[in-house]
Amino acid sequence: MSNVDADTLRERVVDGLTGMDRRRAIGVTVGAAVFVALVLLGLLAPDTIAGDILDIVLTESAWGAALRLSAPIALAALGGIYAEKSGVINIGLEGLLIISAFTAVWITDVVATGTDLGGLSVLFGFFAGVVASALLSLVFAVVCIEFRADQIIAGLAIWLVALGLAPFASQLFYGGPNTSSVGTVPTLPDVLGFLPRGSELPQWVNPPALGVGPLDTLLDVVLFVLTRPLLFAADVLLSSSLSVYLMFAMVVLSWYGLFRTRFGRWVRASGENPRALDTAGVDVSRVRYAAVLVSGVLSGMGGAALSLGLGQFTGNGPTMVNGKGFIAIVAYLFGNYNPVGAFLSTFLFAGLDALQLTLQTRGTGIPDSLVRIIPFVTVIVVLALVGKTRIPEAAGEHYESGEE
Repeated sequence: MSNVDADTLRERVVDGLTGMDRRRAIGVTVGAAVFVALVLLGLLAPDTIAGDILDIVLTESAWGAALRLSAPIALAALGGIYAEKSGVINIGLEGLLIISAFTAVWITDVVATGTDLGGLSVLFGFFAGVVASALLSLVFAVVCIEFRADQIIAGLAIWLVALGLAPFASQLFYGGPNTSSVGTVPTLPDVLGFLPRGSELPQWVNPPALGVGPLDTLLDVVLFVLTRPLLFAADVLLSSSLSVYLMFAMVVLSWYGLFRTRFGRWVRASGENPRALDTAGVDVSRVRYAAVLVSGVLSGMGGAALSLGLGQFTGNGPTMVNGKGFIAIVAYLFGNYNPVGAFLSTFLFAGLDALQLTLQTRGTGIPDSLVRIIPFVTVIVVLALVGKTRIPEAAGEHYESGEE
C-alpha cells in the first residue's frame, strides 16, 4: 500500500470515528435534555403523564422490577457475547431460555415432592435448568462446528425445538402447557434473616427527610444528600432475589474472563482471526465448543432465574420467555459485545418495560397498545443515535485446522 493510500485510509478511519463520536454526543445530549424536561414537567405538573412517570421512577418497586426483569435477559446476553465473540452466532438463546425455564421448575417440583429437602429443591431445579441448557447448546455446537451447518438455521432450529418440546413435556407431566407452582428463588434477607432495610438503619445514618424533621446544620444537609440515594439503593438491592446478585456477579466475571484471561483472548481471536489462533497452536474448534457451552450455561441461569422467580413455567403461545432471548441479542449488540454494556442495555430496556407495566395499571388515558411499545421505540431511537456495532470478523464462518 502506498503512502498516499495509507494516509487516505487513516483519514477515513478518523472521519468515521469522529462521526460515531458526534452521534454519541448528540444521543447523550438529546437523552439528557428529554430527561431534564420530563423531570421539570413532572415536578411542575404532577397530574400529567410526566408526573406519573416521575412518580414511578422514584419508587423502589420500579427499580426492583427493572432489576428482576433484567436478570434473565442479561444472563442470556452474556452467553451470546461468548458464543459470537468466538465466531459462532447463537440466535438460539430463546430456545435455551425456554428449555432451562421448564426444566428448572419440573426438577424443583420432582425434588420437593419426592424428598424432604424443602427449600433446597429450588437449588436442584436451578442447576438442572443450567444443565439442560448446556446440553442443548452442546447439540447446537456439534451441528455448527462438527457438521458445519448454517448457524442461523441451526439457531432457529434450537428455538423451535425448545418451543415445541417444553410445552409438550408440560402437557405430559402436568396435563397442560402450564406447570404447577413451586418454590421461588429467595431474597437475600430471606436467606440471612437479619439484614435490615435502609429505612431501618440507625438514625445517625438515616437523617430526616425534607419537610419531616429539622435539617439544622450543614452536616445534616450533607448527610441527607449523601445517604438518601445510598439508602434507596440499599432498599432496592436488599429486597431483590438472589438471581439479581447472580446477574451482577456474572457480569463482572464475564468481563474479566473475556478481557483479562488467556481463554478470553482465545475466544476473541477465534472470532476475529481463527487462522492466526490456529497458527499459534490453539485448537479453534475446542475454543468455539467451550464458548458455546459457556453460552449455554449462562443462558441456563437466565431461564432458571426467570421461571423460578415466578415459581411456575407458562407454556402458552411463545411461552413465558416471550422473546427475551431475541432481546438479549439486541442487548449485547447495543452494548458492543461488552458484558457491562450489555447489562446497561438490558437494564434500560427492563426499566422501560417496568415503567410501561406500571403505567398500564394507573390508567393514564393513553391506549395500552401505545404504552406497551415504549421500550421498543426508545431502544430503536437510542440505537439510531449511538451508531454501529462492530461484529467479529469471522462471526458465522466455519473454520477447520489447516485451512488456507
